[in-house]
Amino acid sequence: MNYNQLILMASDLGHLLLSSGAEIYRVEESVGYLLRAYGVETGEFAIPNCIFVTITTPEGETITKIRRVHRRANNLDRVDRANDLCRRICREKPPVETAAEEIRGIASRPVYGVWTQTVAFCLVSFFFTLFWGGVLADAVCSVVCSICMKGILLLNARLKAYDFLTNLMASAAAALIATSAVSLGLAVHYDKIIIGALMTLVPGITITTFMRDIMAGDLVAGLQRLTESLLVATAIALGVGLVLMAPRLLWGV
Repeated sequence: MNYNQLILMASDLGHLLLSSGAEIYRVEESVGYLLRAYGVETGEFAIPNCIFVTITTPEGETITKIRRVHRRANNLDRVDRANDLCRRICREKPPVETAAEEIRGIASRPVYGVWTQTVAFCLVSFFFTLFWGGVLADAVCSVVCSICMKGILLLNARLKAYDFLTNLMASAAAALIATSAVSLGLAVHYDKIIIGALMTLVPGITITTFMRDIMAGDLVAGLQRLTESLLVATAIALGVGLVLMAPRLLWGV
């Protein structure tokens, strides 16, 4: 058994789960089950942006691997496939090289393309605007807002801008388009347009995940994700607030 390859394979699995938005307890349990299936003593600790894995070989040697997670996104398809692979590895115990290759295969699975993501943004904005009481013209305007917001998100991702700045710019753009459309008579309710468009930025999965982490006893991870959620909410509020307050501050309107 090559224990260096084994711990590298296990840390790859944990990194894959963390970067795909999995809960902390799921990451730690998956890595622990996988290593114990190969007959080694293990200790693992994870927070949303880092995972520590330690194994003790039958000869008494201790090996530790630390992996940093720089970018995270919610990809439930990868989480589901990684969970299924972990169970299969624990059951079948394939060669370490084979298991590592399958993990790399899941990590390299393609995500939805830009056009598909943009269409999803438009549909979410359109129907949420109608749900919150907007008229058809408001829903169409929210689609324009969502297209502009998606463009800002893609541009800032390419420039590697801070998430706080990205969310602030996207929400401000949505508010500016909504208020301008109402002023020009192209829409009726700017508040319904803004709310519908901003539903694409609300960190719903992150909020759910930090609650599960806290209830599972992973307080550090839960508080970190809570802070992330509050920063997103603050950026959204600032972006919209600045646009809505600008006419009063500049012209007293």
